[in-house]
Amino acid sequence: MDAPTAVQRTLVCAACLSALREAPWPRCARCHFPRGTGRVPDSGCLECAGWPGCLAAARASAVLEPPADALVHALKYGGWRGLADPLAARMARLCPLPARDALVVPVATTRGRARRRGYNQAELLARAYAARTSAPVLDALTREGEGPSQVEIAPDQRRRNVRDSFAVRPSARAAVRGRAVALIDDVLTTGATAAAAAETLERTGARGVTVIAVAIALPGRDGLP
Repeated sequence: MDAPTAVQRTLVCAACLSALREAPWPRCARCHFPRGTGRVPDSGCLECAGWPGCLAAARASAVLEPPADALVHALKYGGWRGLADPLAARMARLCPLPARDALVVPVATTRGRARRRGYNQAELLARAYAARTSAPVLDALTREGEGPSQVEIAPDQRRRNVRDSFAVRPSARAAVRGRAVALIDDVLTTGATAAAAAETLERTGARGVTVIAVAIALPGRDGLP
């Protein structure tokens, strides 16, 4: 890991940064969900089996457990905007761009949530990640609807909750067309949000979407934010 900057040392102590843990190997080649040592190598992965083909892959820099869960919560709900930079630095180191010409796009939030929080945490992460990878970043997506948060509903309801909620801004359509997309979010759970966003981007002409998140939620681990 790169040496922490003064801002990073102020917001995140070295002990917390060093305690962040990646998902264990072996992992699914597509979604990086741990597969278990007893799995047949070419057997299908149940975690990403239902994802659309346009959601090519998923990567996360840490497992959603202490202290990652607290850091994500502070960024998302606590107003700690400065956490985006150290978290994105880790994402850039462990989760490289899916293609050399990839476009970095944050997962959109609704206007109501952005107004209440004062920002979109995924956009902060995307801009910091893009700066670290020298990639172009574009706030290409909009999101409508004020349904329940994904973390408040059962996994089998999440796909319905976000269906048709995303759109690509008219001003961004030309830039998205023909590009691989690194879709940035804070947490990957079932992949429902990423799948809905990826389908929207594909309809606009994106040639494949890889979601890159701060953390991945695994069964039995502590706390979704």
